[in-house]
Amino acid sequence: MSAHAVGAPRLYVDSADTERVGALLRSGLVHGVTTNPTILERHGHRAADLPELYRRWVEEGAREVFFQAWGEDAAELRACAERIAGLGERVAVKIPATPDGFAAAAAVVAGGTPVLLTAVYSVAQALAAASIGVAYIAPYLGRMRDAGMDADAMIPAMQAVCAGSGTNVLLASLRTPDDVVAMRLAGIGLFTAAPDVLDEMLRHEVSASSAAEFEAAMRRIGG
Repeated sequence: MSAHAVGAPRLYVDSADTERVGALLRSGLVHGVTTNPTILERHGHRAADLPELYRRWVEEGAREVFFQAWGEDAAELRACAERIAGLGERVAVKIPATPDGFAAAAAVVAGGTPVLLTAVYSVAQALAAASIGVAYIAPYLGRMRDAGMDADAMIPAMQAVCAGSGTNVLLASLRTPDDVVAMRLAGIGLFTAAPDVLDEMLRHEVSASSAAEFEAAMRRIGG
């Protein structure tokens, strides 16, 4: 996959709730779906469900679907990632940012599969990820703040060390629309968020009241 232009923000839904994910995909708001093992478990899915989830979400409009590889060492992670990659051309593989994960990611990237290194918590990890050519890194804004990290400075620094490499920051753990806006203003272009956050981004009470006024006026004039 080619590098994403920072000038064009892109939203993903971070969920495996099939009904809500499907609604967001059909709306055209989101580019794709991100998941991880915790999210899959939360919504009652099994590892065997990945092919069906992929098929369903692509049919509903996903241009990218992210599933995470699992395994206890680099060899297991690589083998799992290659199985996931076989699901289809719109799949991207998430691999945890551990020493074994970096080794697995380098091998998978060399085979031509888009890789996202997930749970990136340092600028040094971001630089290393860019050096092996992964398509994406996923730092976790909310969790970084919870851990006492200066996430608001570190995430733009991650973006800076990846600049020109083809590695994109796909920011996760976004808890409010304000998180998305603040990080966009800091130069980040790709965001994945839960359905509730995405829904909230579309709503404002004054927008709703204005729309109601327009509708009422049109009905009064025969619309």
